[in-house]
Amino acid sequence: MMARAPSAKSSRKRSDGLALRRALSDRLLPALVAAMTFLASLALAGAVGASLLASRWSSGAASVLTVQVPDGDQAAASGGAATTRIDAVAALLSADSAFVSVHRLDAHALAGLLSPWLGDTASIALPLPAVVELRLRAGQAAPSGLAARLDQAAPGTLVESNGAWSDRLVVLTTSLQACAGLALLVVAGVAVAVVAVATRAGLAARRQAIEIVHGLGASDSYIAGRFARRATSLAVTGGALGTIVSVPLLLTLCRLAAPFAAPPGPTPLPPGMPDPLAALQPGALGFDALEQAFGRMPLPLWIALPLLPVMAAAIGWCTAQATVRTWLRRLP
Repeated sequence: MMARAPSAKSSRKRSDGLALRRALSDRLLPALVAAMTFLASLALAGAVGASLLASRWSSGAASVLTVQVPDGDQAAASGGAATTRIDAVAALLSADSAFVSVHRLDAHALAGLLSPWLGDTASIALPLPAVVELRLRAGQAAPSGLAARLDQAAPGTLVESNGAWSDRLVVLTTSLQACAGLALLVVAGVAVAVVAVATRAGLAARRQAIEIVHGLGASDSYIAGRFARRATSLAVTGGALGTIVSVPLLLTLCRLAAPFAAPPGPTPLPPGMPDPLAALQPGALGFDALEQAFGRMPLPLWIALPLLPVMAAAIGWCTAQATVRTWLRRLP
């Protein structure tokens, strides 16, 4: 009679000479790694979101100055009747190289800014000042003595800056990023502990077989490699599962945060200035259908998420190797 060909299942059992499929369960360890990966994805999303919002603020509202000129249409004190107070201020500002744009808000724009507080301003007789919106060049601060020069050109002119709020937001986003980084370190530490405990449990379960194989001449690298391959397989499975589960929640959070990431309404970014949140805008990648299907998750987050299973695999491999080698050195 012809010998019966071995089945694939029996071949897999023989290839696992240490019976690690029973020693390292394929249920508990992947589930724990999946939970750790899920938490890591949330911390990563928080760090990316804080960084993008800080970039939006520093390149948007933080670089904008507002100049209010009372009685802007009246004649200036110097320059003749043909020059109004707002013209004198605009000329002084346009000559300053620190500003990339000098834009006077018209009556319609002013009404839009005041409507949330005053409603329809058309029926209200208010002496509204002339308002000029300035945008600083990237990485440049407001010129020193600007308020004094403007007051000399048009007495009573006020300059408002978002510098104080910008500094506070930088401190806040830095704190959020530090907390997110600390959370990632804690999650990585817990993952290392989980893999180490699971590996030591597998060593205890297969102690007799490992001692026999080791006594017959099996090297430490051979035994550690078997455990490391098994732990890596389980860790990458759990990491992929946790990442996939986190995507719907992250998409929901990105949709909720989209209004806060929208560019400022009245003043778009100047030409040539890159938009740090361009990945959040519809049609940014040129695949409208895909972007509508996958939401408005920032591109850096899409790039970082696939790295989580890779990091889980690296943690599984390194931890299993270190745990098994340390355990084998203590054998008599």
